[in-house]
Amino acid sequence: MNHGSEPGHVAPLPRFTPKQGQYLAFIHAYTLVLGRPPAEADLRRHFRVTPPSVHQMLMTLERAGLIQRQPGAARSIQLLIDPSSLPPLIPSRDQPVKTTVQRVLVGSSRRSDKAGKTSPGYSRKQGGVD
Repeated sequence: MNHGSEPGHVAPLPRFTPKQGQYLAFIHAYTLVLGRPPAEADLRRHFRVTPPSVHQMLMTLERAGLIQRQPGAARSIQLLIDPSSLPPLIPSRDQPVKTTVQRVLVGSSRRSDKAGKTSPGYSRKQGGVD
């Protein structure tokens, strides 16, 4: 008898270790933010572990029925549990926050491209700073 469909019955929370919970939380957060599941290399960088360690963890999570993957398909990790049962993701130690926002000096109208050349249409008469 399937108790999960009975009114008032709450399915038990999935059982996983704290470390497994962090892997699951990372997979969920990464997928939400970037719109695709992480690669094993992304997990390796975040958790600062070796490639065999990441692979072993994914196999363990898959055997436990917490995730599924498609053999031979990159970035195919899918969570099989309710994300609300996941622990909060603990930021990785020494994980710098990367930003793609360009820093602009306040009061300067001068912009340059990657080669350091001044943007087209710029003139000193416009108030640029050397």
